[in-house]
Amino acid sequence: MQDIEQLLIKGREALETGEFAEAVRLFRQAEEVSPDLAEIHEVLGEALAELGRAAEARRHLEKAVALDPENLDARYALGDLCFEEGQAKKALSIYQAILDRAPEEADAWVSCGLVHFHQEDMERAESCYLKALAIDSESVFALNSLGDVYYAQDRAEEAVAQYRRVVEIDPEDAQAHYNLAEICYDIGDLALAESECREVLRLDPTFSFVYMTLGNLSLDREQPRQALDWFQKFLLHERSSSAKDIRDEVAAVVAGLKEELGREG
Repeated sequence: MQDIEQLLIKGREALETGEFAEAVRLFRQAEEVSPDLAEIHEVLGEALAELGRAAEARRHLEKAVALDPENLDARYALGDLCFEEGQAKKALSIYQAILDRAPEEADAWVSCGLVHFHQEDMERAESCYLKALAIDSESVFALNSLGDVYYAQDRAEEAVAQYRRVVEIDPEDAQAHYNLAEICYDIGDLALAESECREVLRLDPTFSFVYMTLGNLSLDREQPRQALDWFQKFLLHERSSSAKDIRDEVAAVVAGLKEELGREG
């Protein structure tokens, strides 16, 4: 049993540091020793998902839930994977199953809201986020998401209020700073937008979308070389399958910038 514990510890460390292939290797070893331990299938599924091996990840996460129906983390991971793979209805049913078992799970309400938001049903999304906040008034997950709904509805002041509330609760929440950067960029306050982007990078250098925003800022300032660098960093950091269309768009911009700079050189 100690061997399994050590494999899980080392595997989780690899997962946290982005060494996903190594994490899979360690979790596979643990699976060989104890094939019916739900925790192993949960973390193995998470590691496989990070590698983009969605079908394998789903099988292991489903097995984790089957072995331990009370394992909410496995249910969340399975729901998130389905959502990322475009299976919104399936994801929603998984999040609802969490709420059926644990009605006070604020994060499950937020996750339901994210599905509705993706489907552009802002009324239902807002309702879910408010239910989450009724359970946990300081849920930064819910506050950020509620801000996104307000922003999508052109309720900018209300959106900013939610994001600033997040920063008050957790000054090191990179998502809130990024949300503020996006609003500042959209209203033309490029200096403040850049300042918020720099704060995001300080807090989380792996936050991929901030590189795209910085690239757009550089283009607006007619700094193509700097823009090219930021966009290439975005492509380096953003690997999720759900962002394929955005990656393709940025890759096209990168190709255009390289051609333009090549002519200048």
